[in-house]
Amino acid sequence: MRAAGDGTRMRPPGPPYLLTAVTEGRGVAVAVVGEATTAVVEMAVHGGWSSQFGDRFSAGLRLCLASPCVSIIIDLHHLDDPSGLSMPFWIAAWRQARLAQSPVRLVFCLSSTSTLGRRLRSSDGPRPGVFATAPEARIAVAVRGLQADRLQARLPPRPDRVRDVRELAEQACHLWRLPHLLDDTSLVASELASNAIEHAGTDFVVTVSRDAGRLHVAVQDGASGFPRTHRATSAGWPAPAQARGRGLLVVHAICLAWGAMPTRGGKVVWATLT
Repeated sequence: MRAAGDGTRMRPPGPPYLLTAVTEGRGVAVAVVGEATTAVVEMAVHGGWSSQFGDRFSAGLRLCLASPCVSIIIDLHHLDDPSGLSMPFWIAAWRQARLAQSPVRLVFCLSSTSTLGRRLRSSDGPRPGVFATAPEARIAVAVRGLQADRLQARLPPRPDRVRDVRELAEQACHLWRLPHLLDDTSLVASELASNAIEHAGTDFVVTVSRDAGRLHVAVQDGASGFPRTHRATSAGWPAPAQARGRGLLVVHAICLAWGAMPTRGGKVVWATLT
């Protein structure tokens, strides 16, 4: 999804949550990168602060919070806010992440010598983590990702490996005592893996994780193109020429939410079941 201040319309709330970037017509932008293997999302802000851009950032943040991430790193090094006027906004975003259905740790990266950096570090009461560099922030949030309930497998792009994906999904449901989700999770994992095999053609990582009674399936591959569903016919199924994307209609029908975001060198497609 691309949200812009130049006439491009925001995608209405609801799956699929396809997030590439949040942009604003005066050159302000937020680059978004996810990583399924660590369940970390990074958002890097560029340009001048305005309340209008804050609204657009909030829309992007909501999409990130809908994904199965456990931590979000917001890099503010390139935010033009010399007076630190945006500080209340970032504190509110931090609280929003803490109060999400599945709480997410949100931290910031920016110089300690900037006004905004000093204000964030000295705010009254509970305060977010603030780090000088993105690598420091990644190290700080890494432990939270390791503590999450998660099963993973890296597989080659071969159709016969879909069986391994189904077995991983079944193992997760048995391990976490979620038998009512076994069939749907196995189906969703198979569809996402099959899409990666057919359309990406790269090695892929499948991750099954859980939080707050929900089960997440994520497939990360080495291709940047996002998945696309197709409109159903009047009978409720894609037309024969629309076979590509048929599996995602199934995912859309049975999942609480699903979406995609870019990674470094590819993308991750995820789905949530409950």
